[in-house]
Amino acid sequence: MDNYITAAAIRSLREKRGMTQQALADRIGVSAKTVSKWETARGLPDISLLQPLSQALGVSLPELMNGEHIINRNTCANLLRSKFYVCPLCGNILHSTGDALISCCGIRLPPLEAEDVDREHTIAVENVEDEQFLTICHPMTKEHFISFMAFVTCDRVQLVKFYPEGNAETRMQLRGHGTLFFYCNRHGLFRLKR
Repeated sequence: MDNYITAAAIRSLREKRGMTQQALADRIGVSAKTVSKWETARGLPDISLLQPLSQALGVSLPELMNGEHIINRNTCANLLRSKFYVCPLCGNILHSTGDALISCCGIRLPPLEAEDVDREHTIAVENVEDEQFLTICHPMTKEHFISFMAFVTCDRVQLVKFYPEGNAETRMQLRGHGTLFFYCNRHGLFRLKR
């Protein structure tokens, strides 16, 4: 996390729950005097208390760190706002349908910024029965490879994982208008609108 919990955040979240300092202290196993010190900026909660504190205040850890309860006002997800994340340590691929706070292997991951396909990163599309056979002409060595391909429409995400020393090719049903994404471990995320 980029910042640590503030005195104002603890007080504000506690008051929104209608709790006294004593009630909060009892729920997390500290004294009311300790909670008072936190709320007057004369001390900070130990990192081991952050999870119990967030649970007692009824918020997530990111909400506790920001000092405000996040209300999800999105009544229907729009997959066209999809964002992809790749962990540089384990290669894990994560997907969200909008802005999110994503971490893996203890690292906060920024969303990948997609660029339009270029001459070095192109996709060949061939119709096969009711699907399309997609091929990316790209090295697939252990050092330089395509990690995944995804086709995103307003109502569906199809994602295929690739592995080094394999082929960067797959069959997908490209129904409707959407965006085809693929990720090169050296050059980043590329997109092709269809």
